[in-house]
Amino acid sequence: MRHSASHVMAEAVLSMFPDAKLAIGPPTEDGFYYDFLLPRTLTPEDLAALESRMRQIVQGDHLFVRSEIDVEDALRLFSQQPFKHEIIQGIPDKKVSLYRQSTFTDLCQGPHMERTGDIKAFKLLSIAGAYWRGDEHNPMLQRIYGTAFESQEALEEHLKRLEEAAKRDHRKLGRELELFLFDPIAPASPFFLPKGAIIYNHLVDYVRELYQRFGYQEVITPQIFGTELWKRSGHYDNYRENMFFTTAEDREYGVKPMNCPGHALMYASRLHSYRDLPVRYADFGRLHRFERSGVTHGLTRVRSLSQDDAHIFCTQDQVQSEISRFVEMVRETYALFEFHDVRVALSLRPEKRVGTEDMWDRAESALKQVLQSMEMPYEPKPGEGAFYGPKIDFFVPDALGREWQLGTVQLDFSLPERFGLEYIAEDGTQQRPVVVHRAMLGSLERFIGILVEHYGGAFPVWLAPTQVVIIPIADRHLEYSRKIEAELKRENLRVQLDDRSERMNLKIREAQLQKVPYMIIVGDEEIKNNRLTVRLRNGDNLKAQPILQFKIMVKGAIAQKS
Repeated sequence: MRHSASHVMAEAVLSMFPDAKLAIGPPTEDGFYYDFLLPRTLTPEDLAALESRMRQIVQGDHLFVRSEIDVEDALRLFSQQPFKHEIIQGIPDKKVSLYRQSTFTDLCQGPHMERTGDIKAFKLLSIAGAYWRGDEHNPMLQRIYGTAFESQEALEEHLKRLEEAAKRDHRKLGRELELFLFDPIAPASPFFLPKGAIIYNHLVDYVRELYQRFGYQEVITPQIFGTELWKRSGHYDNYRENMFFTTAEDREYGVKPMNCPGHALMYASRLHSYRDLPVRYADFGRLHRFERSGVTHGLTRVRSLSQDDAHIFCTQDQVQSEISRFVEMVRETYALFEFHDVRVALSLRPEKRVGTEDMWDRAESALKQVLQSMEMPYEPKPGEGAFYGPKIDFFVPDALGREWQLGTVQLDFSLPERFGLEYIAEDGTQQRPVVVHRAMLGSLERFIGILVEHYGGAFPVWLAPTQVVIIPIADRHLEYSRKIEAELKRENLRVQLDDRSERMNLKIREAQLQKVPYMIIVGDEEIKNNRLTVRLRNGDNLKAQPILQFKIMVKGAIAQKS
């Protein structure tokens, strides 16, 4: 239905702009889009006109008719459509398929609905720019986004979710809550402001607590390496277009996009016995990846990032227990952040791979046994493993039901071979270890972006940049308010005293907009009775209470990370 709607939209665009050049118009998970080269920039008013024209086409109940023609005939048919021409020239078959509805014909594999009247409920949503084939050297096109559903009720429910998602957009809330900013001087590289840095550092501290419990050793590695390292690791041949390079003293260097080669060097720096294994290196070092400007997006797709990244060097026999320990960590963490209904995918051996069939058999069996023993249903993905080993990926839905891929654990047989990594086995022979790549939160930048939207900016108390705002009603209440501030700060609570000469209701409203968990209102009654009036960010008021009771409540919420 969505694919059919994209063709109807293209017909509507051509009726408004007969000279429009058509690119591609695929369906997406919850909608569709089509890219056009147009004589002028579209406006929101144009969307309304196009939607009206689409309704006319839908009501016409035209058949979608499929046909096949020779490539040469297709090139003649689309002679005035350069993007279609380019697509046809890249098709290896001698024939191409077309779909026609009403007066509109498009190059397309299908499938489609039987008739335009089968498109039940649709809406055009927005306009964006998009380079042809995602390459900034190609023409910039105008992309029209839309969506279609089987009923008007389903469409309206989807539009409500989109409206809520817009309110929770981490780029919008990041500005309003003063968490981070972006500047053209450092494209796609976030600046974390003081409040954002609090969230960032507390996430790192939380992961460090887990590392202490699960036996990881944190390391620090350089950010720039001579390119001979990246040639040895395979990144220079296979990942070069995503890296940043520089030259100094006639030597080429690459800024690291990943930590694994550095960790391999550390492992190789000394002799290891089987008794030393597993070795678990964790690294919060900064990584840099050259993401094209057309695909960067707020915190969720950046060029400068840090990961809760770790590499485990272990024996084949230790793989299953190490993966089990990691899955245990993942489950505990996702439950803490209220990510439920985790979906698990197991990616199995691809056609092009390294290692023996026996190694792959054992590795895949180990991952399957871990998931089965922990009663985690999983979806097998044949052929989608990395060339160096199979992997498990974890997908979580947020508060709006959108799914995000967060954690991953991957077995690697290639890195030990490339770097000649060894350990002395119990029988005295030299053996290759297995490397386990694993990340739980993934990119911290991306995870914070997801958290902002998941919580709508209302972080749990332990992560909230400001945990308590004290609001004196009048200037005569300032002295008592300052005593409360000092006492709470002695408990290491993040407290702000709002001593501005503004109305109390305005201060409360601004504290709520800043998503501060607790507001303490100080007036004559509070001073007289030596008690606190506490208001929550959802608007509820708690019973007046002594400051000791308030401290116990807040510190309990922080300790429980609730």
